[in-house]
Amino acid sequence: MPYRLYGIPAGLYPGKARSYLRQQAIDFIDVAPGCSHFRNHIVPAVGRWINPIMETPDGDLIQDTVDIIDHFERGPAQHLVRCTAYPTTPVHLAVSHVFEMFGGEGLLRPAMHYRWNFDDENLDFIRSEFSLCFPSSYSQEEADEAFDNASSRMRQATRSFGVNADTAPLIEAAFQEWLNLFSTHLADHPYLLGGHATLGDYGLMATMWQHLFRDPVPQFLIKRTAPRVGRWVERMSTIEPYHLEPEASEDLITDDNVPDTLLAMMRFVAEEYLPEISAHVERANQWLANHPNLEAGTNGVDDPAARGLTGSLGLGGDALTTFEWRGRKIETGVMPYRFWLMQRLQDDLAIAEPAEQEKVRNVLRSTGLEALLDLKTSRRVERVNNLEVWGPTI
Repeated sequence: MPYRLYGIPAGLYPGKARSYLRQQAIDFIDVAPGCSHFRNHIVPAVGRWINPIMETPDGDLIQDTVDIIDHFERGPAQHLVRCTAYPTTPVHLAVSHVFEMFGGEGLLRPAMHYRWNFDDENLDFIRSEFSLCFPSSYSQEEADEAFDNASSRMRQATRSFGVNADTAPLIEAAFQEWLNLFSTHLADHPYLLGGHATLGDYGLMATMWQHLFRDPVPQFLIKRTAPRVGRWVERMSTIEPYHLEPEASEDLITDDNVPDTLLAMMRFVAEEYLPEISAHVERANQWLANHPNLEAGTNGVDDPAARGLTGSLGLGGDALTTFEWRGRKIETGVMPYRFWLMQRLQDDLAIAEPAEQEKVRNVLRSTGLEALLDLKTSRRVERVNNLEVWGPTI
């Protein structure tokens, strides 16, 4: 039996896992979560309605894109890996972690803005895609009601990512800047670090494929202003990687070098995302200080499946934090999952040789991102039974 990937075709995070499985030419079946097996077996076993979830040929369930990729990269299915996602050199590995984090979390503002603020152009497409989440037995009236409820929740979540009428022009300008930088890099390199996809490419595919290249409005924008980025999405979403030039090498950039075009993209990450993640760490540490008796292995809120400090959408009270972004104050929801991703960067750096650690610091320092190596919550985030929880007091 092949692997089975349960994920919404238009869902942000399934795109990261789907891209990896296709690039590695791993035999899998893409299953929409509206099927009865997902509702009646997968969701109860995992403990919350979330996607993607991968079911292995042995019947094991793996939730979260990181764990899905690591099942092949660092787990029992390494023999199936065609081209590893993890660079072997510390600098390239750190750069990959930066873009993994930024792709899934730092590009959420444009991803949500371009999906939910252009109903005239997008809504029919989104409604059709979301219908795959609902049981096939639903009548049209039931499907419309379910979509309206889901849409309402997603629009509320959009606001928790700092998307509103005031920030919309800035989001669009920032996204165009990102497209320009990425397009310039892709003129000389088919992927972030050279000849094949790495963790950073897969992280970027979360937002750049399912939201920002499949939805009508941003797809037209990319094809019109950054066609190289569109071709990168197409390369990343094929069963087998392909190159525009027949003689193109699949090797990564040599000697742990980072080209100037990629350094420019990292400076954009520093401007776009570092203030936000820094503010989130500060607010989380305040929250943890206010909950000194928090039991290790729990998330500290009433709902064990909640993803924010006080709720699934990170809304309300001390789950929100304010920071300065592009010259104005915005407020976003604090999600501990982001700290878990950042810990991966820091943990891999910690096992490198001191001289290699300094090389990593020098590269991140030159782009304004060195703070990512030292930002820490007072308690680590762990993943236990497919849930994000707080670890023991340090």
